[in-house]
Amino acid sequence: MDEVASVARRRRQATDLPSEVTSFVGRRHEIAEVRRLLSMARVVTLTGPGGVGKTRLALHVAADVQRAFPDGVWLVELAGLRDPELLVGSVSEMLAIRDVSTRPPAEVLTDYLRPKRALLILDNCEHLIRDCAVLAESLIRSAPGLRILATSRQALGIAGEQSLPVPPLPLPPAPPDPDRPAPPAAPPATSEAVRLFTERAASIVPGFTVTDGNRSDVERICRRLDGIPLAIELAVVRLRALSPAELLSRLDDRFRLLTGGSPAALPRQRTLRALIDWSHVLCTEQERLLWARMSVFTDGLDLQAAEAVCSGDGIERDEVIDLVIGLVGKSILIREDHPGTPSAARYRLLETLRQYGRERLVASGQETALRRRHRDHYRRLSAQAYAERFGPGQVAWFGRLKLDHANLRTALEYCFTEPGEGSEALGMAADLLYHWITSHYLGEGRRWLDRALLGTGPDGTRGRALWSGGWLAVIQADMTAAEAMLEEAGTIGRRPGQEAILGYVALFSGMIAMSRNEVDVAIRLYEDAAERHRAEDDPTGQAAALIRLCLAHSFRGDWPNSISFGERCLELCDAHGEGWHRAYTMMALGVAVWRQGDARRAIELEKESLRFNRSIDDLLGTGVNLEVLAWIAAAEGDHLRAARLLGVLERIWQALGARLSGYGHLVCYHDECEAAARDALGGAAFDAAVRQGARMTCDEAIAAALEELDRPVVPVAEAEPSPLTPRETEIAQLIARGLSNRDIATTLTIARRTAEGHVEHIMTKLGFHSRAQIAVWTGERNRTGDRDGFQDGTRDDDGGTNGRHPPGA
Repeated sequence: MDEVASVARRRRQATDLPSEVTSFVGRRHEIAEVRRLLSMARVVTLTGPGGVGKTRLALHVAADVQRAFPDGVWLVELAGLRDPELLVGSVSEMLAIRDVSTRPPAEVLTDYLRPKRALLILDNCEHLIRDCAVLAESLIRSAPGLRILATSRQALGIAGEQSLPVPPLPLPPAPPDPDRPAPPAAPPATSEAVRLFTERAASIVPGFTVTDGNRSDVERICRRLDGIPLAIELAVVRLRALSPAELLSRLDDRFRLLTGGSPAALPRQRTLRALIDWSHVLCTEQERLLWARMSVFTDGLDLQAAEAVCSGDGIERDEVIDLVIGLVGKSILIREDHPGTPSAARYRLLETLRQYGRERLVASGQETALRRRHRDHYRRLSAQAYAERFGPGQVAWFGRLKLDHANLRTALEYCFTEPGEGSEALGMAADLLYHWITSHYLGEGRRWLDRALLGTGPDGTRGRALWSGGWLAVIQADMTAAEAMLEEAGTIGRRPGQEAILGYVALFSGMIAMSRNEVDVAIRLYEDAAERHRAEDDPTGQAAALIRLCLAHSFRGDWPNSISFGERCLELCDAHGEGWHRAYTMMALGVAVWRQGDARRAIELEKESLRFNRSIDDLLGTGVNLEVLAWIAAAEGDHLRAARLLGVLERIWQALGARLSGYGHLVCYHDECEAAARDALGGAAFDAAVRQGARMTCDEAIAAALEELDRPVVPVAEAEPSPLTPRETEIAQLIARGLSNRDIATTLTIARRTAEGHVEHIMTKLGFHSRAQIAVWTGERNRTGDRDGFQDGTRDDDGGTNGRHPPGA
């Protein structure tokens, strides 16, 4: 599903490109040229050496042109990706495509992008140049509205590509020949390299300016660094301790042209390496050692990981924190904050610095040992997460594993490249089961399990991996594969000492039976599973079985048993401080009490479940919650709201590969809801409402749904006149259609600041604090046809009127 917001890590989409935390200096010509090329070419590649500013330029241009791409602008960072087979999956991940069906990932990505007018930024392609070229060519052939902006040290080399070399920043003129008259001196501001140096220096040394006394030194530093932005920024950090003159003298000593590098390398590349060499020299011996060891991490690490992997052989564990602080202070490490996670602070090496550290690690002969330490750490982490999957630490583990997904991937890859590590791969992939399910990696998790299952013996680890893979296959509606895996798992489970496996085999076999409407068979299997898990003192399996018993009995119309099983499961979850299974229990109870006739309690149960599932970004759970809310809305006569929710759900189930993925027996309620809403609204109005829902992001739909449910319904006869002026009413309508302040200003030909002022006045008058509340309020006014101008005949995108078909859920 597109445009789904994440609680974890670095997904960039639509207007959520990385903010420019420092000023963007110069590049006026390059900006104009990139924009021109994007207007005429499907693929534009920015080329140049490392550190020259290709990524920064691409992001700046993307922010400028994003209005031309109504379906989004996405940044896909490839620097940490090493396996070409994961390229398509990484692009899909950054686009928040959560398709867990069995279709080939490339087909899913192509289908997703085919109808869109979007810009895709592929950043740092050089190490995957051939695979990026194949992917880019395939995408532009299939998606006519797609543009690709790539950054690489070399062009992709595909048909229709336009490449633009990104040069260093313009330098100040060299000192004149003493034998010739000097031309008029240009002011320092005309040199972009000097401007960058000056602005960054002012952030390091408050009050720093270029004066007549230091201008010559500053200009010579910029020339010595060839105007490479990264080199300038690294050098400026030294102003904490050095004057410009002292800095220049050290550059003159250290930055002579290297002779040990490749003669074919550009001088700037050798100069940048010299700068990094010098940064390395300025570190203590222990800091250099930590820098090299940290290079085994992919996409960042936390302090615990640094202590576990990098300590020993010259670094004591309690010394790591001080060394990390030192590397952050020297701008070798970048600190990134992730509030709400167990390790709120994480650290990352810029890719250029990471590659430099890796070279040092290889030269030291310690790379193999550090890669194994890295794998061992994440193997332990995975096992601990699995052991604590049912309890108060569960949600924190979900978030932590998402942040470390790239490192988990690297650890699994190690298992497959080192002989004799297959059993570790199998155990780790199985331990990550809940990571695969609750994050965006269900399909990837199944592939890891399938790969690890090849060639391992019939022991307990294999049995657990088989039923884990069977569960993932059930969610993907791949029942044939699920049955085969569960059959083999059952064979292993019947061996002495492996009885715990049988409880899960019964549980997931019951889910298969339920998908075939074999309700009595499913209930017998669920009861068997619940009893086995109780005997094994396995609360996770017990909870899963009780949830399914609740759903099965409610489907059969046995409300007392259904509610009894649900309440037993809530008690079990509460006793262990568990949240995820509790949310699914409330979902199941919501279905039961709704079918029993208590819509109010059902709504409250679904709301609470939905809030939890939204907090951990669980798409499957969110989808089932929205389904039940749609069914209730239709049953209560709110057919317009039901239709809009069905529109949101179309995209959710498309992403997961099956309607009500894993809960297929409930499809009959979906069909009844759809038929009732279509019959009540009429075909045209129903289709328009569904399309409006489909245009909403999942977060917008959830927010609107929860706020609408929380707000008391005002009968039409009691509706008050609108407090808004005609202009504010017009702007409220545009907000309800999803327009940003910038879009509103363009539509109404007013200043953006004026539009922002109107939006603030609307929120103040209505007592609201979000645009979603305005959208819901406007939709209600539209639906009741109030007397304040909402029936103005303004046409929506589907040819209906805003007054008849308001957006929002």
